[in-house]
Amino acid sequence: MCLYLTALNPTDAVTRGFLPAAAQLGLDVVVLTDEPEAHRAAYADVPFPPAAVEHADVRDPGAVAATVLGLQPRFGLPTGLLSNSDHLQSATSLAAELLGLPAKEWRAALRCKNKFLMRRTLADAGLDTVASVQVAPGDDIGAVAAHMPFPAVVKPREGVASEDVLLVEDLAGLVATAADIRSRRPDTTLVVEEYLAGGLHTFETLGDGQSLHVLGSWHTSLGVPPFFTESRRDWEPGLPDTVVRHLLDQLAALGVGFGACHTEFVLQGDRARIIEVNYRLIGDTMDLIYSELLGVDLFEQVIRIHMGEALPQGLPDAAAIDRSAHLRYVTADRAGTLLAAPDEGHDELPHGVRLQHRRLRSPGVTAPLHGTNRDYLSVVHAIGPRTAAVDDAVERFIAGNSWEVRA
Repeated sequence: MCLYLTALNPTDAVTRGFLPAAAQLGLDVVVLTDEPEAHRAAYADVPFPPAAVEHADVRDPGAVAATVLGLQPRFGLPTGLLSNSDHLQSATSLAAELLGLPAKEWRAALRCKNKFLMRRTLADAGLDTVASVQVAPGDDIGAVAAHMPFPAVVKPREGVASEDVLLVEDLAGLVATAADIRSRRPDTTLVVEEYLAGGLHTFETLGDGQSLHVLGSWHTSLGVPPFFTESRRDWEPGLPDTVVRHLLDQLAALGVGFGACHTEFVLQGDRARIIEVNYRLIGDTMDLIYSELLGVDLFEQVIRIHMGEALPQGLPDAAAIDRSAHLRYVTADRAGTLLAAPDEGHDELPHGVRLQHRRLRSPGVTAPLHGTNRDYLSVVHAIGPRTAAVDDAVERFIAGNSWEVRA
């Protein structure tokens, strides 16, 4: 049996998540990508490499489906086709539909990816209205957004990872910020929307197309404005029932219900004001940490769903999990070369606390300062009983080690 994964650049989610999970299920994996050499290099020394890495135009559903059919004499009938890339959900879903394989509804994937469509869908359903305009490359942003409330947020309509997502205080600031973004992305349509103040949370779900299971929630802290770089996360699954119902109604309006979904929202009283919906597992190594916290291999569950299996009985009730978790991202504060960083590893600490450090940038790598998660140097997390001070364990590790970036 062969599982097909579509991907752009190599990611930990595939290397450390989906490939080991597929191996445990006895599946061969073929990675379809438009960057085959980068993927072959990434899998050179991993314990569970794919059976093959094949070139495909992964943004074209017809090309993906034709590539899978062309590889069938080598690898047999496909048992599933999926992607964990934000950019490839619609195309991969359409390709799976063409092949008669289980898939997300492609319209739902498109509504989630296109932030303006998401806003209009939720408004038309009477679930939430956020002031929002889209600005095409040739539009005068000052004229299009003249009646927007400020402060506001400007972002690429199909952007990811908080890249070029910026807070602006007034119309003049918006015009200047948009000009800067357009200097790098001249063909990108932008969205300008009102800034939603409040505590930032995530909402994680897993569905098989018939039923949807809530996996829990994280409270997210951000770095210094005008950027929206995530700096820490704390496990806080106990959302009010009214908020959970509001979130589920909004996801249903978008058509979300198959596979994993990671939703970011601002909590305002009993209202969940959605920021964005990422129709895939939570990222930035959180998917690996989340599997550890829940005691469930989320990658395996996603694969099984895309093979046509129903959600299993006994998935954990997030609110009943007797554990706490805390995570911090160590972030570069300047452009330059990372000269030193602590080794990767984990420690079993007193009171049942498990601490782990993963490098997200290797020493010797030189990088500019982005104001996004591309500035992450490491992620440090701890999981332990609710009574344990897991945040103290993380803070002590960070305070006791050094990351040196030299310009």
